[in-house]
Amino acid sequence: AQLQASGGGLVQAGGSLRLSCAASVRTFSIYVMGWFRQAPGKEREFVAAISPSGRVTYYANSVKNRFTISRDGAKKTVYLQMNSLKPEDTAVYYCAADVVVSTEVVKIKEEGYDYWGQGTQVTVSS
Repeated sequence: AQLQASGGGLVQAGGSLRLSCAASVRTFSIYVMGWFRQAPGKEREFVAAISPSGRVTYYANSVKNRFTISRDGAKKTVYLQMNSLKPEDTAVYYCAADVVVSTEVVKIKEEGYDYWGQGTQVTVSS
């Protein structure tokens, strides 16, 4: 699987961005999808995940109620809508994917994902 993330950029605090991650896979519906981020000088951290069915989502506490993860099976794309952005959201954002058997599984650990995109920079100015 190959993942192509896009949509990053520079935004003022309180603004919004939508990240996209297009997956080059044969069967998108068997992949659990996740977003992670890495700020300068920090380790990569979990942001959000969505099950293959799209019915189950999970968020880091730091982004809950501000970010929304979704997926479009026809476009084989996962999205991360980011609202009310804060300077501490500044990071390189990575999408990740992994094949799972259950359609209702989400994964929140890096080691649970086999496939990674190249990352897209999000910078939030104060």
